[in-house]
Amino acid sequence: MTCEILVLYYSRHGATHAMARQIAHGVEAVPGAVARLRTVPPVSEVSEATAPAVPDSGAPYASLEDLADCQGLVLGSPTRFGNMAAPLKHFLDQTAGLWMNGALDGRPAAVFTSTGSLHGGQESTLLTMMLPLLHHGMYLVGLPYSEPGLMATQTGGTPYGASHLAGAEADRAVDDTEARLCRCLGERVARAAERLGADNGAARND
Repeated sequence: MTCEILVLYYSRHGATHAMARQIAHGVEAVPGAVARLRTVPPVSEVSEATAPAVPDSGAPYASLEDLADCQGLVLGSPTRFGNMAAPLKHFLDQTAGLWMNGALDGRPAAVFTSTGSLHGGQESTLLTMMLPLLHHGMYLVGLPYSEPGLMATQTGGTPYGASHLAGAEADRAVDDTEARLCRCLGERVARAAERLGADNGAARND
C-alpha cells in the first residue's frame, strides 16, 4: 500500500521550495512512501486580483482534497515576523471543514522554514506553524539530537523542524547539513505515517 506524504509549502524566492524538494527525497527514501509536492498562490493586496489556475513553474497549487487524502503532512513557509507567510495561513484558514470532520486527526505532521538572518525567527515560526496542526489533531514530528547534523549545523536546523538560513538577499543555497536535516525530517514523517497506518489497521482487525 502506498503511503502518500503531502509536502505543502509557500516559497517567495525559492529557498523554501529547495527545502521541500530535499524533504521529498527523504520521504521517498522510505519504501512505499510517495511525496506529493504542493504550493499555495500568493495573497494579493488587491481583493479583485486572482492567481492563475496553474502556476507558471514549480509545484501545482494545493487543494483541500490533497490535504484530506494524505497520510502525513510536512508544512513549510518562509518567516514573516516570526510567523508563517500569509499565503500559507490563508490556505490553512480554509480547512475548517476538514477540522470539523476530523479528517487529519491522528496523522503525523512536521514543519520547516527559511529565514533571511540567523536570528530571524526560525524557531518561533516553526512553533506557531504547529498550532493549526494541533487543532487538527495531528501528531507532531521533530528532529532528534541523535541526528548528528543538529549539533553540527552553523546555520539552520532545530529540534522543532528543519530550517535554512537563506541570507539577506535570499541567495544562499541550502547547504549539505541543512539538506540532510530536511531529508531526515521527511523520512521521519513517512516512517511515522507507516507505523500509524499499521497500528490503525491492527486496531480495525481487533
